[in-house]
Amino acid sequence: MTSDMRMTRRLPASPEEVFDAYTDAEKQKIWFSILDEHPGIVEIEVDLRVGGQQTAVWGPDRDTLFRETQTFLEIERPHRLVTSSTGSGPDGATMTTRIEVTFEEDGDGTVMTVLQSGFPDPQVRDFFAGEVWPGAFARLEAFLTATSPRR
Repeated sequence: MTSDMRMTRRLPASPEEVFDAYTDAEKQKIWFSILDEHPGIVEIEVDLRVGGQQTAVWGPDRDTLFRETQTFLEIERPHRLVTSSTGSGPDGATMTTRIEVTFEEDGDGTVMTVLQSGFPDPQVRDFFAGEVWPGAFARLEAFLTATSPRR
């Protein structure tokens, strides 16, 4: 078994719109909680440059927060983004992975592909494949559908 995970989703916007929604702090603050009945806490800061960082803190309340810090390793707007990601949960457990995201034009939409590597075990990888990334894609799609000028 590999500790890598690849997921692809077609999203209803241009590569530029998808890239910006994925990397802009103000847009992330919206889509992180767009599908939540009770949004909770979402705090995001982004310094979008090679060597810069994105820090996201989110959760239902101050006692149950998740934190992720991504360091930008490669940025090819609007086609590719590579980061080193260190995340932690409310229980204090941490994990560092590498995330490569590509944005490929597909007619009037974009195929977004995520390759995440370095999971500590297959169970964590499967959780990201079954819950984390499908949830992120659903939120991004809801945001893009609501905000795209072509809609």
